[in-house]
Amino acid sequence: MECLRGLSLLCFPVLLLPLSLCAQDAQPSAVKPSKAVPNVQTQVQTPAPPIAADAPRMSKQTRYEIIRDFETQIVYARTAFPMGTKGLELRNGTVTPNGSELQQALALWGPAVRPGDPAHISYVQIKDNHIHFDINGGPVHRKKWYQHIEVSGASGASVPLSQSENQQNPHGSYLEIYFDKYVPEMSAQQLRDLLLPVLDFNARNKEQAYLDTVPPKAKEAILNHYVLVGMNTEMVLHAKGKPPKKVREKDGDLEYEEWIYGDPPEDVDFVRIVADEVIQVKTMKIDGQKIVRNQKEVILDHPDKNTEAKEDVRSPNAPSLRRPGEDSDNAPRPEAAPSAAPPVPPPDLPQPPGGSGPGEMVGGRL
Repeated sequence: MECLRGLSLLCFPVLLLPLSLCAQDAQPSAVKPSKAVPNVQTQVQTPAPPIAADAPRMSKQTRYEIIRDFETQIVYARTAFPMGTKGLELRNGTVTPNGSELQQALALWGPAVRPGDPAHISYVQIKDNHIHFDINGGPVHRKKWYQHIEVSGASGASVPLSQSENQQNPHGSYLEIYFDKYVPEMSAQQLRDLLLPVLDFNARNKEQAYLDTVPPKAKEAILNHYVLVGMNTEMVLHAKGKPPKKVREKDGDLEYEEWIYGDPPEDVDFVRIVADEVIQVKTMKIDGQKIVRNQKEVILDHPDKNTEAKEDVRSPNAPSLRRPGEDSDNAPRPEAAPSAAPPVPPPDLPQPPGGSGPGEMVGGRL
């Protein structure tokens, strides 16, 4: 028995040796994946190189790839889109209409998409010098493929299978990006970079997409759930949410709306809004202290109401009432011109003798 025990003790190290060698051989294969993980995690989407100035026209294959990549894609809007046939145009990074023209279009037609809202690219069409994108169905309901089919009868008259015509889409809009001469060859990422002033393809959610469109000071305040004087109602909603209470009041001739956040014994904020702008924030503290802020703390790009009604600028080729060589200051003006003479009635026509009219007896005869 003791001999067998001694023999087992001698064989045990021999058995452990292959196991240790196998563990050493397996160790490098376990380390390799850990070295490759950081490279995968550090991959960041970088902007594509700019399009070459001498780039050729977009090929047919690239057109198919662009349409397949962008159509039916959900993105986030970085600006407001007006409804209907008044969409947006993008040229060299500049969006039109903008400023007061955009605000006037939004007031007239209403917004199809607001900044930060998700937008659906429903149709893509690549033309000669621009690319057309329908947003949320576009301004017009397009026909389905089966609505283009016609059936001819024995008499030769063709009858369409569907009688529906293209109708206006009250909830859609469009975007057109223009190029100098023609649509050049580009990648999908290069086109995304060109559309960045209008559409955000990298935002993870609506909140992130909206925060990228506001000034840095307002963005920091929204993240801290703080309201600044000068914000608009959209910023207040993102910062504090929907107000539990709203009060409409009138201070002299000034009508305002007050949004109330909080209930005692907590701090209560009274946000006063006039024409979509915060003009005052009053905070009632728990200890009874009242803090009122009236000075503007953030400045937004508001259209100047006085510039909305633009003066009518005469064309240089417009006809003029001036004589050759006459100064414009001495030109006759409509208000200074004499009023036209009243129309003179035509002279009386000669009447038959006796002043008789038609059908009356003249000389005893009809």
